[in-house]
Amino acid sequence: MISQSSSEQNICFVVPQNISAPVVAALHKEFERELHHNFIHQISGQAGIVIVAAVGSSMKGTPGIAAKVFTALANKSINVIAIAQGSSEANISLVVAEKDADEAVRAIHEAFELHRMIV
Repeated sequence: MISQSSSEQNICFVVPQNISAPVVAALHKEFERELHHNFIHQISGQAGIVIVAAVGSSMKGTPGIAAKVFTALANKSINVIAIAQGSSEANISLVVAEKDADEAVRAIHEAFELHRMIV
């Protein structure tokens, strides 16, 4: 998952936690000059996060899907750290604290009534 914010000029990407330290070290080495000249403010990692993805074939072109996802999470006081949606519009990926992962999935399931059987 990669998320880029043009207004804040930052890039966020998620890697498995067991390789995060070497990835951050490699980025520091690669961008040493840019960091030294303050072209890049900071490179850091954040542990204890997970990606939750809302996936559905009928998401494309359906207004309000993202709003429903974020409202469901907000109603449970779950903070969204980063978001990404591909051009296929078949999924919305979001990063939350690992401690909130199960509740986030339950909240999204509840919002879209995924417990109902389709006949």
